[in-house]
Amino acid sequence: MDLGLKDKVALVAASSRGLGGATARQLAREGARVVINGREAAKLVSIAADLSAETGGQVFAAPGDVTSAADVERMVAGAAQHFGGLDILVTNTGGPPPGAFEDFDDEAWRKAIDLQLMSAVRLIRAALPHLRKSPTPAVLTITSLAVKQPIANLILSTSIRMAVIGLTKSLALELGGEGIRFNSILPAFVATQRVQHLLEDLARRAGTTVEEETRKQAAGAALGRIGDPQEFANVAAFLCSPASSYLTGVMLALDGGTYKAMY
Repeated sequence: MDLGLKDKVALVAASSRGLGGATARQLAREGARVVINGREAAKLVSIAADLSAETGGQVFAAPGDVTSAADVERMVAGAAQHFGGLDILVTNTGGPPPGAFEDFDDEAWRKAIDLQLMSAVRLIRAALPHLRKSPTPAVLTITSLAVKQPIANLILSTSIRMAVIGLTKSLALELGGEGIRFNSILPAFVATQRVQHLLEDLARRAGTTVEEETRKQAAGAALGRIGDPQEFANVAAFLCSPASSYLTGVMLALDGGTYKAMY
């Protein structure tokens, strides 16, 4: 199936590794011109070169911190200038630290809000003038299954990602008349470095092992395993593509059947 991504320009935030990295790689494989982002400039340039060589695509490095308004403005403008426009935005960040409610003070909450919610707000705001010029504009936010089914010791992430879902759904309604689509993927545990750290934290709190905690998470999924980043990337590429042109406001759980409710 041709997703219609050839020569589309896609900016994927926090894409030096993890789900963002897998998404950027798949978009490049599909023929998109991809802008990758991370905080370490030299590392990012190297990743861009490797990704271009691997996929045969055009990959541009736009270093910057997504919690910095100035960095966001600069990297979005630079991406649009480099490729002559912007068709796709994928908002993404690392997650805040795990912990229970009483583990965090006001400053921890402020940092988490800036990391997860305000980064998405700023990225979308900066990208909108460019997306409005595209014939196939799409925004994908990466959130978490925790917004449907809270995960223990992830109160910062769960609470604030709920706000990102509210933002995504509201913008789908607000800007749908302009043809700009907004969707979100809600992954359960997928084998990334972030999830490895979460499994280590769970093991420490429970006095078990990472292997045991991985088995517990796998057992909670109907498919009996945690996900692979490539499985996430396949879905992300579809939702960003013209092939999904009548999908907007979708909050898609990518969870192998972990979520058990009827709706």
